[in-house]
Amino acid sequence: MLRIASKLSSIASSSSSALTANQFPTKLSPLPTSFFRPFTIGLELEDHMVVPDAIGMINYALKVWRTERSLGAFRMGLCVLKHCISTELTEGKDPKRENSKGMAMLAMSTILYERGEYTEAIEKIEDVQELTNSYLGVRVAALETQAGLYLELRQDDLAAAVADKCMKVVENQRQAKDFEVQAKDFEAHFLRAKALKGLIELVNGNVDSADDFFDKSHDDSKYWDGTAGLSYAEFLHKKQDYTKATEVYRSVVHGAVQIKRAGNPYLGAGNMSVDELIVGSMCALGQLEALTGNYYWAEHRLGQALSRAEEAYGDSKHPTLGVALASIALMYRRKAIQEHSSSLLIQEGLYRKVMDILKVPSEETKTEGAAPLVDRSDIAALAR
Repeated sequence: MLRIASKLSSIASSSSSALTANQFPTKLSPLPTSFFRPFTIGLELEDHMVVPDAIGMINYALKVWRTERSLGAFRMGLCVLKHCISTELTEGKDPKRENSKGMAMLAMSTILYERGEYTEAIEKIEDVQELTNSYLGVRVAALETQAGLYLELRQDDLAAAVADKCMKVVENQRQAKDFEVQAKDFEAHFLRAKALKGLIELVNGNVDSADDFFDKSHDDSKYWDGTAGLSYAEFLHKKQDYTKATEVYRSVVHGAVQIKRAGNPYLGAGNMSVDELIVGSMCALGQLEALTGNYYWAEHRLGQALSRAEEAYGDSKHPTLGVALASIALMYRRKAIQEHSSSLLIQEGLYRKVMDILKVPSEETKTEGAAPLVDRSDIAALAR
């Protein structure tokens, strides 16, 4: 989600001068509990859908890795997950076991992604599609993760191919013998697959083409959650429907926080994980507050995003922190220009920190092969 976040920031910056003083909601008021459909949004697994001991191993592996972030912790986390995949806890065709195996594969992909090993992160979830007795959401999450990683690697054609495959997997579920069991979630998965195709169009700047994938079904607030909700909000953001975009972003944040607090396995990994979801939505909310001149709340939202990123990744060099800091820097830049204040000094310091996080060479010293594995030039451009 790094590229889409930076491109949205660019659009927000260039269009801010044309905005009037229309005020958006300035507080994240609690949404009613009934707003979210419990366990029917296709984003999490209930206890009876997994093997508890397997989920315990998965959580332990992620905790070990995220607590230390060392090579030893990395190896230990992967070792635990490999054991989880090969143990009797996940063997056989039982849906609960296949769901648990799929979650272990997604966790491996997340650890590899956070370590910066993108190609391996993509490969580790290839076999999830073979878990044909698993919950559809597990297979959709794997494809969504692959597409997201391909986008970050700027391999847009491969991302588009994965999105097409995701749509086909969901549509094929209609013919499955157990369709009636999963029918209540089918619409959510279908919208998720469509939103993935729409996201790819947005990343490539094809807003009109993206319009085909965000139809009236996305207007239903019960689907304003997960990566589908975030993609829809980003679509509205680019269309400059800021009021509705704010509502959807808020819904995504509340839903993701609720899922995380509940402690149920979230169906997402890599740059499509629940933490990326929360940070990305909070950054977008902060950007929208800044557009309307609500700098107090903009700073508050973006500060929350930065804190969430630091809490989730525990790594001062993680690129997601770079995105949050770049968003904060843009906010201070806009504030300095509007108020003729000294905020530009804060902005410059933040930009230097962003460039350090992303290991961006200066234009004068940039040589072939000096760029990092993942091209983050969109974010770097904001920091120059």
